[in-house]
Amino acid sequence: RARARVRLTPGARTFVRTLRRLGFKIAIVSGGFTYFTDHLREELGLDHAFANVLEVDETGRLTGRVDGRVVDRARKAELLREVADTEGISVDQTVAVGDGANDLDMLAAAGLGIAFNAKPVVQDAAHTSVNVPYLDAILFVLGVRRSEVEAADEADGVVTEAPPTS
Repeated sequence: RARARVRLTPGARTFVRTLRRLGFKIAIVSGGFTYFTDHLREELGLDHAFANVLEVDETGRLTGRVDGRVVDRARKAELLREVADTEGISVDQTVAVGDGANDLDMLAAAGLGIAFNAKPVVQDAAHTSVNVPYLDAILFVLGVRRSEVEAADEADGVVTEAPPTS
């Protein structure tokens, strides 16, 4: 039931679809649980998903513990570096997006750390901030043109409304 109530940030599908079409590799690194991130990886076509694994006992019940390493502030930065290594790119070529204190190390490690609707301490530490409710606004920070967004939408059969004219 909890997973069914999860709502994507507005613009998330456009954000991912456009980056995929442009050849980006996309990962989600969460302090939450794999039950949710694995679902998002499949639903959005992400390349990587990392989160905490809930421990389940031999009867199939949750124990309340995490199995394996906890995905905390330091681990998020490590995972960013691991993804860069796996994809054969320099960490300087990575972009990280986060909103909380547990994202600070990851944002600092990335070539570009973007605070998205973040707390003031995160905005102060990040390379740049985006404070609008739409995740796809980050595309424009990355230099992606509207025509590239529309091309990704068209390739996936998504109808894009034309902007209003004045």
